[in-house]
Parts: sequence; C-alpha cells; structure tokens
Amino acid sequence: MFATLSVTTANVSVPPSVAAPVAVAAAPSAPLCLLVSAAEPAAGGASVSVGVRLDIAHHFAQVPDPRHPAFRDHHLLSDILVIALSALLSGCKSWEAIAEFGRTKAAWFRGLGLKLPHGIPSHDTFDRVFAALDPRAFQQAFTAWINAVCDTLDFCHIPIDGKSVRGSRGPAGTCLHLVSAWAAGQRLSLAQVAVAGKSNEIIAIPQALRMLDLTGALVSIDAIGCQKHIAQEIRTGGGDYLLAVKANQPTLHADVQSCFEAAFEGDFAGVRYDTFSTQEVNRGRQEERHYTVIYQPQGLSTQQEWQDLNAVVQVVRIRRDGDKTSEEISYFISSSKAAAKVLAEGVRSHWGIENGQHWVLDVVFGEDRCRSRHGHAAENLAWLRKMVLSCFRQDDSKGSIPTRQVRAAADDDYRLHLLHLLGEKCA
Repeated sequence: MFATLSVTTANVSVPPSVAAPVAVAAAPSAPLCLLVSAAEPAAGGASVSVGVRLDIAHHFAQVPDPRHPAFRDHHLLSDILVIALSALLSGCKSWEAIAEFGRTKAAWFRGLGLKLPHGIPSHDTFDRVFAALDPRAFQQAFTAWINAVCDTLDFCHIPIDGKSVRGSRGPAGTCLHLVSAWAAGQRLSLAQVAVAGKSNEIIAIPQALRMLDLTGALVSIDAIGCQKHIAQEIRTGGGDYLLAVKANQPTLHADVQSCFEAAFEGDFAGVRYDTFSTQEVNRGRQEERHYTVIYQPQGLSTQQEWQDLNAVVQVVRIRRDGDKTSEEISYFISSSKAAAKVLAEGVRSHWGIENGQHWVLDVVFGEDRCRSRHGHAAENLAWLRKMVLSCFRQDDSKGSIPTRQVRAAADDDYRLHLLHLLGEKCA
C-alpha cells in the first residue's frame, strides 16, 4: 500500500501558555505521531496526503492507559481515542455507531498513521475503555489546544453552570450531573466536574475553579454559586466574580435591594455609580434592560464576609408583547470595578452556556438520550462531545453543525481539517 513508511520518534517541546484558562502541568516534551507517505490512494477511495501529520494524536499519548499491561497492545489507546473523536465529529452518537464508523473508515485511519494491530475495536471495547479512563487525565489531553485558543482573548468571561445527563439515569434514579466552565468569547469548553446531583454543585464549583487559570477573568455563576467560599476561591485564583443574588442568601438580597432603594430615593447623591441600557425587538416582542451599578456600596451588613465585594448590580428587564407588559428585577454582587457596560455584558452572556452549549449538546448531539452509564463512560463521552462542539465553533466553514457533521462523515479531507483544528494551534 505504501511506498515508504517513516516513523518519527523525536520529541517536541510543548509551549507554556501565557494566559491559559486551564492550569495543568504539562510534560516537558511529547512524542510526535506517525508520518506516513502514501504511494497510492488507500483502499476504498480514501485519499491520504503525503506527509500528513495528525497533530491531535500526540496529545492522547499523554493519557494514562487504564487497562492491564497485557491488553494495552491489542488495541492502542491513542487509536481508540482518535477513532471515537473522528466518529463524533461525523455525527455518531453510540458506541455501536462509533465502532461501525471505524470499520468503514479503517483504511483512512491507517493512512493517518494509526497502527490498528488487531483492526477496529468492538463497541464493547470502546465502552470499557471510556468507562475506565481517568476523566481528569482525558480532559488534560485537550489542555494545550484550549490554552492556545484562549490565549487570543484580551478579556475572558467564564460562565459556570450545571447540566444533568438524563440518559445516564440508573436503577437508583440518579443521573450524572456535570458542572461546566465555558469561555463565552470563544464559545469553548474549559473544564467539567461530575457530581451526584444539582444540590452538589456547591461542592463541584470550587473544584472546577481550581482547574482554571482565572487571572484577569470575570467568572459568572447563578444563585446556587453565590457562596462566600466560592467568591474567595475566585479571588484567590486572580479573577473577579459576578454572582446572582436570590432568596438563598436572604440577608444579602435584602441588603442589596435596600441599597438601591436608598440610592434611587436620594437621586444617587454622594453615590459612585454607572448605568447602561439596551433595547431589543424580536418577533414583535420588545425588551428593555436597564443596568445600574453601585461601587463601594454602603449598608450591606455582611459585606466584610464577601471578599473584595466592590460593586452591586441591579438589572431591570421590561418586556412588552402586544398589550402585555412585564417587569423583572434581579441583583448581582461583584468584585469587579469595571464599567456598567462590561458587567452588563457579563450578565447577558452568562446564559450563553445554556443556549450555546447545553441546548446544542441535547438537540444536536443527543446527550440526554445517551444511555451510557458504565463507570466514567458517560462523563468522558460528555467531555468528548464538548470538545467536538468547541471544534465546530472554531471552524469557519459554512453550514449548521448538523450539516457539517454530515460533511465530516462523507468528506475525508474535511474530517481531517477538523482534526487538525484540534491540534495545529498547539503543535
């Protein structure tokens, strides 16, 4: 099949990230992947470019193989991970579909340098490997790429939110719940932590924060994350917090509300403040948002318990739909001293993680319908979906994500382009 087969075993330096949002100690060097020179097109019509280098493969080389040493050479771990990643890029949603995709594209995978010593693994092998794989180590395989993408940001807004993977519900009635960190500017997943349920998010959020380099970032969390120790964790990491205040913090909520009432009654005399407003019209519905920020607020009885509480934010949302008008007022606390426009963008874009990630994972990738629940399989598969979604977000090609998945399944060159997106910035 091949005129020449060259194997490169030299090491390459992994460049450190300057402003990486994920702080993970990287090995000083990593082995390169195989370089293959093709004499002719691979069987089945899959053409392989001369000297193709699959950059993402060498990141998987650093993932510890959880299997017994006697079984590690039967199907190589890096081969398994590359096949699974390629299959998800092409729209596969189950282990059976992933294995079938691998068998269909076996010649193409060999052309990229995958060894496949015993052919394509079965769907049970994919399930067992992902169930045993250390989730933290698997996330770290993508760290260099995430860092490289986020290094292009001058300012980073990191919303943190939880999501249940309902298809993983077992006999006990519980399902996997994931707390995710998201770079709003690049619509990129940064980290995820698995917990037993939504009530455990308070425990998981600090774990997710410790996985990130928060220097200079604005971290927004909904009311469940409005906790003193979480605010302190963000400040210790070098970031600023923007936390929604609701009834779960009744004293703080009442104090913030009273602070704004007093300021409005006194026409903001002697109060340092800033405002920002937006108006939108969508399908006949008008929505106004008025943001008011008070800096160095006075009269908060628990202010000293919240590290570096420098501002309180009031958001008034007025919706008009025909002859119906509704008004909603919400409050936030922040350690940031930024202008009202910046904090307003943080409040507004926080829910991008819901619309830009959680909704897409369910509707496009069928995450809630996935029944995988063996070991860490559901958690690792959820992370792989996030990386595939992040890859599509960085791709400039035309078409919706489902359309590009169909193209990736049919077009070997486009699929290879997507794989290179996951490696070229950090190769």
